[in-house]
Amino acid sequence: MADFFIRFSAFLGEFDIWQVLSSFVFLIAIIDPFGNIPVTIAMEEKGTKISAWRVCLASTVILMVFLFLGEWVLKLFNVQIEYFAVAGGFIIFLMALEMILDIVIFQPTQFSGSGSIVPLAFPMYAGPGAFTALLSITAEYSIINLLYSLVLCMLVLYLVLIGTHWLTKYLGETSLYIIRKFFGIIVLAISCKLMFGNLAAIF
Repeated sequence: MADFFIRFSAFLGEFDIWQVLSSFVFLIAIIDPFGNIPVTIAMEEKGTKISAWRVCLASTVILMVFLFLGEWVLKLFNVQIEYFAVAGGFIIFLMALEMILDIVIFQPTQFSGSGSIVPLAFPMYAGPGAFTALLSITAEYSIINLLYSLVLCMLVLYLVLIGTHWLTKYLGETSLYIIRKFFGIIVLAISCKLMFGNLAAIF
């Protein structure tokens, strides 16, 4: 029991506010709740009932499972985290180009099912892009800090979902467009850091 508390204290001792903030900005840019507002509105106009708390709960569970089991999966296939970070950085680089240049590189896939779980929780918010980003930055951030940033992301996502119409009305499409561009540049910079930083570690 004493050993457990020692390990738990060491785990909590890894808390770093700067890691939490930087990983939060990165993850919220990838999840992109502001950029997906038009999709949410279009779904509601078609009669789809969206539950904000269900979307956030499902997204949180999916991402946390992947956060804790993702590295184990890499070990199963004998892939080092640094190699995955380089590959993930490249994928995130392409996603940043989509955000900045208004181009489509990854073709959207149609899913059927509940509006809150599919396609909002998965694959829109807790999809391949978020998986790749989350697992890629475990090479540079501690798990405890990623958990904090993930919770913050889900809180922001919840607020955006319940305030979708208000944000569209008072911020306007132009402001949301500028926010998306801003986050795109941040994602681009972090993707370069992931690729080149881990390439240096590999070689």
